[in-house]
Amino acid sequence: MILKKVYILLLLTSGLLFPIEVHSQNDSVELLNKTFLGNWQRNYYGNDAPSNLEVVWKHFLGEGITVIGRKSGSREWKGAGWTGQPLMVREGNDTFLIQGAFDHHLKKINASNGKLVWQYKYDDVIKGTGTLWFNETDPDPEKRWIILQGSRLGIEHFLDAPKVYSYRAISYMTGKELWRHNSKLTRSYSRDVDASALIINDTAYIGLENSFFTVFNPDPDSAYKNKSYKHPLIYNQRILYKPEDVTKHKNNVVTEASPGKIGRMIYIASGSGHVWGYDMDSEELVWDFYVGSDMDGSPVVTYDSCLLIAVEKQYIDGQGGILKLDPTKKPDEAVVWYFPVPDKEFASWEGGIIGSVSVSDSYNDQHLAAAISIDGKLNVIRHDSLSGETVSGPDGLTSYPSPVLVFSYDMGPSISSPLFTDDRIVACGYNGIFLFSYDKAGNFELLDRKIVTVESTPFIYNNRIYIASRNGYLYCLGTKD
Repeated sequence: MILKKVYILLLLTSGLLFPIEVHSQNDSVELLNKTFLGNWQRNYYGNDAPSNLEVVWKHFLGEGITVIGRKSGSREWKGAGWTGQPLMVREGNDTFLIQGAFDHHLKKINASNGKLVWQYKYDDVIKGTGTLWFNETDPDPEKRWIILQGSRLGIEHFLDAPKVYSYRAISYMTGKELWRHNSKLTRSYSRDVDASALIINDTAYIGLENSFFTVFNPDPDSAYKNKSYKHPLIYNQRILYKPEDVTKHKNNVVTEASPGKIGRMIYIASGSGHVWGYDMDSEELVWDFYVGSDMDGSPVVTYDSCLLIAVEKQYIDGQGGILKLDPTKKPDEAVVWYFPVPDKEFASWEGGIIGSVSVSDSYNDQHLAAAISIDGKLNVIRHDSLSGETVSGPDGLTSYPSPVLVFSYDMGPSISSPLFTDDRIVACGYNGIFLFSYDKAGNFELLDRKIVTVESTPFIYNNRIYIASRNGYLYCLGTKD
């Protein structure tokens, strides 16, 4: 198909620095990776992975200043970090990436050659992964495909600033801002937005770092204008902490995880120490499993409708690790098993698992789960099989069954999420990118390694791996044509 193209030069005031091209609304557009970890269950990572990690192309994402705190001052960060997974869209025969970066820009990049199409400037570095939404009722191409993307609070803002517009809607086709949301001040010590929204029809669900679980209408036509900006229509907000959590965690009740969905329930892990269940019909938080730890990883849904929860070693007496929860049961009966990992201090972490757990359920019937811990181990387990042994839970007292460990590899510390395909695992961390093969007999082999510092999570498509690094570059890796 020959694509009709209209070229528009946007003004610098819109945040764009480059000419962009807009395709006609009759063109075929497919959202290949529309949200963090692929879908509303957070368990799809792409298709065929390559057999090696050759650099096909690399794109310099740039660098930018962010403020760590009033006492700690500012830092210059390069590239992109946690969670930082690129979104992917196919337009006709072309594919494009949406990547947030530490140079304060959200970028649309041609996936075949790494060329920049457009970029939009935020007030601070962009850490988290966005969500792509197909607004099927709107005939205007500019508002038909929309990116919902968060950022840190803004380099000129402090926590108590009157307004912090750290969550925004951007047109996928043009890079133009469609609305922005003020992340209000709460008892949380953050007003950033790292999470990736879950969108059902015309309703979006997200946990902001101020710990407001927010339900809203993402449609720009429903947004209202207040002074200079349009704001989304908010349907509901529920706070994701209790007063005692604020005291225990010293205001670290930040929600960074992306929500996952099972039926009419949405599950969200919070830094307040809770895994919450939100009923879409009653619009209330009706399920609460208390772990006590900070939890940054997103709840991942397994084939048997359970949740895999990454547990950090913080605020708990026991070790961090992986919890499998059955949310159909009462919270005090919900634990299926626990997989603890050794404590180890690295950077600001004390151990446990920071990134999300991944599963092979979308690719085969082996029912494998994988995560990388701060102590440096990539662990692969069978999430539907018990070892017959018991272990201590996050509280250091309660005993739980443990799953079967099938593979472990010392790859160094990581906060990234490893990804499965049918016969490959891609695992990234501070010591590099690791590509493994695996088979049904339980054989694992390291195929290739690229030494580059990575905090983000990759996406895999058509024998290519797309991954942002802390050295400033976004990489396309795989066998060259």
